[in-house]
Amino acid sequence: MFFSPKDVIKFVEENDVKFIRLTFSDILGNLKNISIMPNGLAKAFENGVSFDGVVLDGKHADLLLFPDASTLSVLPWRPKTGRVVRFFCYIKKPDGSDYKGDAREGLYLELKKIRELGYNCRISTECEFYLFDTDENGEPTKKPHDYAGYLDVAPLDKCENVRREICLMFDEMGFKPQSSRHKYGCGQNEIDFRSSEVLTAADNMVHFKSVVKTVAAQNGLYASFMPKPLNDNYGSGMHISMFIEKDGKSIFSYDNGDMNDEGRWFLAGVLNRLKEITCFLNSTTNSYKRFGMGLAPKYINYSHDERSSCIRIPYASCDNARIEIRSADSACNPYIVFKLLLKAGFEGIEQKMNLNNSLLGQSYDKFEKLPESLEEAYRLAKESEFVRSSIHEDLLKIIFNYYEDVLEKYNLAEDKDAFEEEIYFRYV
Repeated sequence: MFFSPKDVIKFVEENDVKFIRLTFSDILGNLKNISIMPNGLAKAFENGVSFDGVVLDGKHADLLLFPDASTLSVLPWRPKTGRVVRFFCYIKKPDGSDYKGDAREGLYLELKKIRELGYNCRISTECEFYLFDTDENGEPTKKPHDYAGYLDVAPLDKCENVRREICLMFDEMGFKPQSSRHKYGCGQNEIDFRSSEVLTAADNMVHFKSVVKTVAAQNGLYASFMPKPLNDNYGSGMHISMFIEKDGKSIFSYDNGDMNDEGRWFLAGVLNRLKEITCFLNSTTNSYKRFGMGLAPKYINYSHDERSSCIRIPYASCDNARIEIRSADSACNPYIVFKLLLKAGFEGIEQKMNLNNSLLGQSYDKFEKLPESLEEAYRLAKESEFVRSSIHEDLLKIIFNYYEDVLEKYNLAEDKDAFEEEIYFRYV
């Protein structure tokens, strides 16, 4: 990993780098980029690279990309001669001030506050996706690449080689894939990552989808992160494990048979705000078809063993103690989601929020339900003072305008499945 522009420029000169991708994400967490030549890199560090901000907020206003030197990564699927590297970028206005619609910067600033309180945070993700066959023109179909099931092996599992290529590619890029497997659905897969510093985990998640889709295309397949691409099969989620440490010890570790007070307060904070932030964890109309199906959660509860719980507390050693949020899906913007989860948890610590033990277990008739539609989730978020205080008003306005536009079109659509396929299947 490189930490100074000088180190980066030297690496580019010595390793036959010919193209440099300056990447960032839009409000939906989709990867965007501008390519520059190596001779423009020093200027990019100093003055930024201009682009049209319409891709972020719909306004044709100039914005600037400034490479984050610590995020340099070589793209292994490009030629070894004339290499291509990428950076994640900070977004600024032409006058040098921060662009408030930059969700990555928002997460960075939140993590800075948390570190000043003496906490160290890491996140790992488990990401599910489908692999579909393509037709004779290379266009995606809804035919799963195989008809295997959970943990099956070849020849039933035809996705095995693609998963291996994806993991090897991530390893070359310096990411930390931990395991991979065939999931319950036909053609459904999962790749898990080791925990990373939170901003790195968010960067990796944004880049993850691009890499998976690239490798799938190279193998004549189409990868979809749509939460429920097949009505008669399992949905795809993104499980988020949160590791919070203070003074070198996990706040989720157990003393005298019970979780530490800070861990209980943090968990209570997340549970308390979950309904209000669900539209960010589950940002598509399609997301809500997944809830309550298979092992996808439907209620706001927590448990140790039940994998359909909204939050699971896996039994683990003290240095690996964590909580796992299971309701999110990969269509979300991880910069926004990680920030909201952290703010909710630390609000719980600040207020020493009582953890309601009645939310523990599997007695579903006593639990509150998660929002049952994007419309309901959006209404709860719009009414939430917590959301308004957690996301800058400029960014929140952009997001809410997007939701209102999607919901209006969804409600007017005669064939809602066709509407979701058109806006999600090809782009999520």
